[in-house]
Amino acid sequence: MPGIVIVGAQWGDEGKGKVVDLLAAQADAIVRFQGGNNAGHTIVRDGETFKFHLVPSGILYPGLNCIIGNGVVVDPSVLLTELDGLRRGGVDVDGLKISANAHIIMPYHIALDHSGEAKLGKAEIGTTKRGIGPCYADKAARLGIRVQDMLDEKILKKKIMAALAPKALMLRPFERDPEWGPKLDLQQMADDLLAYGHRLEQHIADTGTIAWNALQDGKLVVFEGAQAALLDIDHGTYPFVTSSNPTAGAACTGSGVGPRAIDEVWGIAKAYCTRVGAGPFPTELHDEVGARMREAGHEYGTTTGRPRRCGWFDAVGLRYAARINTMSALAITKLDVLTGFDRIKVATRYRSSDDEDATTFDTFPYHQTVLHHSLGEYEELPGWSEDLTECRTWSDLPTAAREYLDYIAEVSGVPVVLAGVGPGREQIVWADGAAEATAFSPAAS
Repeated sequence: MPGIVIVGAQWGDEGKGKVVDLLAAQADAIVRFQGGNNAGHTIVRDGETFKFHLVPSGILYPGLNCIIGNGVVVDPSVLLTELDGLRRGGVDVDGLKISANAHIIMPYHIALDHSGEAKLGKAEIGTTKRGIGPCYADKAARLGIRVQDMLDEKILKKKIMAALAPKALMLRPFERDPEWGPKLDLQQMADDLLAYGHRLEQHIADTGTIAWNALQDGKLVVFEGAQAALLDIDHGTYPFVTSSNPTAGAACTGSGVGPRAIDEVWGIAKAYCTRVGAGPFPTELHDEVGARMREAGHEYGTTTGRPRRCGWFDAVGLRYAARINTMSALAITKLDVLTGFDRIKVATRYRSSDDEDATTFDTFPYHQTVLHHSLGEYEELPGWSEDLTECRTWSDLPTAAREYLDYIAEVSGVPVVLAGVGPGREQIVWADGAAEATAFSPAAS
């Protein structure tokens, strides 16, 4: 069985959790390899909705190894709250494993995140203000606190002191604040982390070895990314990006397995596009069509509740995402949201502006000035009016819906192996020949 990486092919919120949940039925391990609780995965199973921020989506399968890899940044209080909620819901969380090398989001990271966005004003990036960026910054500066440090009081206090020293001036206003002051007290932070460590100790492990052993035994390991390719800190729409690498290459560095362990890369894309926060969005709709997509797709952030910006499908961005991830397959989610549109548009090229003599191009621009002024140039396809939510086979789909999926595969150069037709786990349609196109067997799911 292969190692399969699941990545977002757009700007996030594509429904990666649902696809991971499907693959988990055959997997031995699910590995979350980057990001933090700025992510949000929603899974609907048997009419019950589960929302995950840190715990890998496969936790709903008892006995499955659900790994938080070393590339993830962990807020232990958020993680424990999530675990407590799952336990109350009758979910067995014994399979959760946390890398000892994962970095911890500290209270001062959250304070600095709030402060940083406030200082940017209208130029704010639109972070979730969960402390993700400052935590990754400390990691790169070798000032990070790691999960394993919660198990050693002496080294924990030394590391917190070292991390606080260069931040003293920036944190001074927070220390005088009645809300933040107690949270930034050295002894309080140490006591809290030691208590968290005591509760989480049973889950802390050498997670890279667990994943590697599963792969060596020929078992399926699914590497789960958060956010998406166009938010990658190196390859995305910088600076309006996340603070880590959601692209497939990070599955190795964020989990502790080598690149030859990866057999397939599945890109997840909505049948249209959405984006949360600031940054360029060439196919964004500012009219009633965009509002209709938002309401039909319930496009509000799992983590923040913010309304998502909506637009037509962007094949230019998808081709770029396919290239930097070497995607072997596509899963198109929320196809049902487009029901009722007479015509459906797909951006196959960009134009540099709305001027008549604007330059057109079919590759994703590398220069941010060009990208910020780019607009989509569209091909139109016929829409459909039939309800898709009861479709379970490719032939059940209306002809126009099948043609739309075929067109996405054609313009992206990546085969579509499944389509989502509703929020429920069972509301998916496998493409004819999907078993032959990938190393995964749909029948066994």
